[in-house]
Amino acid sequence: MLAVLENVVTCPFMNILIEDAEKLEYLTSENQWTKNAAEGRSFGATTTAFQAAKKEAIGKFNIVFYIAKTKQFINLDHGRGRGIAETSPAANTSPEQTKDVTVSQL
Repeated sequence: MLAVLENVVTCPFMNILIEDAEKLEYLTSENQWTKNAAEGRSFGATTTAFQAAKKEAIGKFNIVFYIAKTKQFINLDHGRGRGIAETSPAANTSPEQTKDVTVSQL
C-alpha cells in the first residue's frame, strides 16, 4: 500500500524543482533558468510547482524531487507549460496543397 504524507517537515537537503524537460534547466527564484539544480527554486509542494510550471513559457516540463546531499533526482510529475505547442504536419498545410473531396467522389 502506498502512503502519502501530507504534513512532511521540509528538509533543506530535499527540493521540489521545475525542470524544463527539453533543455534540462531548472527555474530559479529570480525566474531565470539554470543548469545547476542546486540553484533551482524549491517549491513547498508538487501541486504548487505544477501550477507554477503550467504558467511558464516552456514546452514539456518535469516536477522533480532533488536531493542536494546526494545529487539525486526523482521524477514526480510532468506536463506542458504555456509555451508554443508542437503542431502536426497536417496543420501546416496550406489550402492550395489540400484537395477537397466530396461525398460523390467517395
